[in-house]
Amino acid sequence: MTDCWNTDTGEAVYRSRDAIKNLKIKVRIERVTSTSALSQHLQQQFLSRQDRGAIELETLSSQGQTGDNEEELVVGWQEKFFSQYEMELFQNEAACQTPLDRQYHTEVKALNRGKGRRNRRIFTYTDHDRYTSCLPLHQLQHATDIFTTKSNPTFLAERMASVRHRRQERRTMDSSVPKSKIINWEPTEEFVRNRHVVNNVMQTMHIMGDLGASGRLGQKENECLLATIKTDGCGTVIVKPDFNKGKEPYRIVTEGERREVWRLTVENVSAPMKPEDKVREQNMYKDLYIRHKDYLNSLVGQDFEMPPLGILRYMMNGEIVSAQGFEYDNLYIHFFMELPNNWSSRPFQSMSGVTQTCRTKTLGKENIAFFSYPFNFEAFYMTEKESDHSVPQWPVLYFKVLSLDSWQRYRTEGYGYLLFPAMPGKHTMTCHTWRPLQMGTVSALRRFFIGGSPELEDHSYVRIPGTFKGERLSRFGFCTETSGSVTFNLNCIQQARAFVDNAMLKKRRQRVFDQLGGFSQQGAVCTILEAFQRARKKMQEAQKSLPQDLISSASQLQIESSA
Repeated sequence: MTDCWNTDTGEAVYRSRDAIKNLKIKVRIERVTSTSALSQHLQQQFLSRQDRGAIELETLSSQGQTGDNEEELVVGWQEKFFSQYEMELFQNEAACQTPLDRQYHTEVKALNRGKGRRNRRIFTYTDHDRYTSCLPLHQLQHATDIFTTKSNPTFLAERMASVRHRRQERRTMDSSVPKSKIINWEPTEEFVRNRHVVNNVMQTMHIMGDLGASGRLGQKENECLLATIKTDGCGTVIVKPDFNKGKEPYRIVTEGERREVWRLTVENVSAPMKPEDKVREQNMYKDLYIRHKDYLNSLVGQDFEMPPLGILRYMMNGEIVSAQGFEYDNLYIHFFMELPNNWSSRPFQSMSGVTQTCRTKTLGKENIAFFSYPFNFEAFYMTEKESDHSVPQWPVLYFKVLSLDSWQRYRTEGYGYLLFPAMPGKHTMTCHTWRPLQMGTVSALRRFFIGGSPELEDHSYVRIPGTFKGERLSRFGFCTETSGSVTFNLNCIQQARAFVDNAMLKKRRQRVFDQLGGFSQQGAVCTILEAFQRARKKMQEAQKSLPQDLISSASQLQIESSA
């Protein structure tokens, strides 16, 4: 028996750019037979034919499947069809209290005067009806399921059933009444249950069926929910159950002693769009998109922002990812940027920052503090002279790692620096740190018990201070201790007119400004120079071990070859 019915009664979601008012749904219900009559017929078949050893089932057809036993109706979106109960209710003008009730009273009188009703068993509840929000929960449980067992409604479903009803009965609040607390810091369980209600903005329409016996139409207990249509006004349409689309009909089993079986069919009979209308609509949408694109372009503009001629714009979006290998917990990092000569920044550009305090997490053998602290930096480079061919110095980020315990004792964990990448793109860099070390047991005890440690007066001493003018920087006698490391993620962008002007690049290729993007060449030159110095040093050491006469002959050959 289950193979003759469609058991998939779940809802289907559709997307449409067409107006919801054009939706047309054809609903057909047909009485099959009564389950009680079927059981009696089977019992009689069994008693009369049990001596034959077999039972033959005959197809039972309803007697006179016309009139009250079947009905077909085409329903539009929010189209009102009255039930027999509503026809009797709205005939009495005294029962009409709201403007909607009086409107229904006028329509019912017009139907009785001669227009006639198109429906008898199938009727609708529109989004404006008070019955839409007051339907009993056992009717909202769809009856087209093949199984007769029904789940109990949840507490949220019970609360949602009266949301719209409460909004219709809302009254203006007296301004003299004090408002309740907006935030309840200690909510009880009952408070949470009562406030856990969501009011959706969807419009709903129910297609109902009166499955009562012939001559007994209009009783509320015989009303059954056939289909539900919802829309949010943005092109989303939800239909439950889904359209049959050529599949078997749905089965409805009524409750009570009769327990009749009905066949339900739901089809989409909306008028298809004509080809010329479809083309016209596509052209309209295309024109709308073009106008919207032009509007956005007018807001953004056509000119790409470019730095002035002869200036390099350097932008960096960075992130302090993590720190690991430090002695104490609860770490934070203080950092600042230093700009070399010929570099400048905007007046509002922040040149320093402090991260949040972060506790370490043990991963393997390391204690790692994950900061994920973002920062950004923007600077401009301009050469002083056109004939300046020197390689530019890049900005430097100096940072200091500190720790803070529960007694508000802070300790310096390490110093480090980061040279800004000269190549644009994404870079992941790990910088190792060190901290000043004061020899002796007293210093170690002071650091452990009361905090504090030797600090650098000038943070740029980590590298080469910008104020240093000498030829050699001696750190002889300065004791340090290696500490942990800090990981950075850097996303660098370089912008200059010389990068996009091919003609200028050909004419001024030897200028320093045009070679800023080719920092790889600078690195190659440095590598060659270092290799040359190492080879020269090895040659000098080798000459010291050779006899004097061989050295003089080699020098003589070198002089002759150079001549």
